[in-house]
Amino acid sequence: MTPPSVLWFRRDLRLSDHAALLAAAESPRVLALFVLDEALLKPAGEPRRAFLYGCLRELDEAIGGRLLVRHGDPAKVVPEVAAEIGAGSVHVSADTAPYGRARDERVRKALGDIDFVRTGSPYAVTPGRVRKGDGTPYRVFTPFRKAWLEHGWRRPADTGPDTAKWVDPRSLDQVKIPELRVDKDVVAAGERAALDAWRDFLDGPLPDYATDRDRPDRAGTSWMAAYLRWGCVHPRTLLADLAPKRSEGSQVFRSELAWREFYADVLWHRPETARRNYDERFDRMEHDTGKEADRRFADWCAGRTGYPIVDAGMRQLLAEGWMHNRVRMIVASFLVKDLHVPWWLGARHFMRHLVDGDLASNQHNWQWVAGCGTDAAPYFRIFNPVTQGEKFDPDGAYVRRYVPELAGVQGKRAHRPWELPAGPPQGYPAPIVDHAHERQVSLARYSAVKG
Repeated sequence: MTPPSVLWFRRDLRLSDHAALLAAAESPRVLALFVLDEALLKPAGEPRRAFLYGCLRELDEAIGGRLLVRHGDPAKVVPEVAAEIGAGSVHVSADTAPYGRARDERVRKALGDIDFVRTGSPYAVTPGRVRKGDGTPYRVFTPFRKAWLEHGWRRPADTGPDTAKWVDPRSLDQVKIPELRVDKDVVAAGERAALDAWRDFLDGPLPDYATDRDRPDRAGTSWMAAYLRWGCVHPRTLLADLAPKRSEGSQVFRSELAWREFYADVLWHRPETARRNYDERFDRMEHDTGKEADRRFADWCAGRTGYPIVDAGMRQLLAEGWMHNRVRMIVASFLVKDLHVPWWLGARHFMRHLVDGDLASNQHNWQWVAGCGTDAAPYFRIFNPVTQGEKFDPDGAYVRRYVPELAGVQGKRAHRPWELPAGPPQGYPAPIVDHAHERQVSLARYSAVKG
């Protein structure tokens, strides 16, 4: 008699377009498993954990309450579960991040004679497959994107709740999916919500995405980041829907997906860059330290810098577990180049609070801003937080939404409250640094590194 299999869910919390589910379903019965792993839960903030738990509840409901949830070290839990049901194989979507690769190797060894089968990944093209003609990895995005498009990807897998005959886990030890309420669920959790949001984007903002994606005062983004992070939707599904579209917005969105794949590829080849500079010359970069630097970093985290667009973004992050992408670049530039704080402290803060916190994209976007990453922004590109706010939030609507002290300041004046006749409104701080001065300091330090 053919033994059952285990489908161990991780960053693939969906049933549609699921290659590992298709492989697992070759067994007569499939046990759905999720392991609550403290190594991943501990550094995640409440918004990300709440979103995860919501995704698990929806997945459990979709398969009739047959998701087995356990808590502990996967290298211990997964083999135990497989042995309990007499499984012949454990199926997963490949995890290509540093921790996931090491964890999966430990699990594979612990399984002994039970097959550990990787099928597919969270990417249209699994990291490591797109290479130059000489076999080396790409260091620059544009040629990577060209090769990625030429490589192509498979059609979405035809899967759903009825693809497998699910094992009823009620006779097995399990834990309840934790309940964690946050003040504001900005992004609804789960596969259904992901597909609904995607259809809304296709029917609405997509044609104007090329321009509106940079406007935090407009509803011009896709909201796909969190769903891609947790695998509520596969990028292959999105790319299939984009294929017949010819608008500039669809082309730009496809490139945004390519950036996600590029950074995953970079992390695959250089896993140490999750914590260290890709360009090692920047190891010599001078950063500010001491009590004053710590105070300024705390002001940045709290959205109390005196620069409205920066403060609006940081307060949005704390309130919603999300921040508009253009504003992410502005606040990152301000931390690294105005406050002279190392990028990894900002990246860690983002990973703690973002629902869509993705190691590869987060760390390498921070390095892009800092000038120390692959295909990085020129080191002399230092965003002016005032002119950036005036350009991308021209009426000040975004600032007024998240900085209540400035709610009564109309138009572009919201970006320069210190120029108001009576000065900044009561309760709103003066700028903690002078941008023009800090820009010169930053340029001098970058020149010393690059020289």
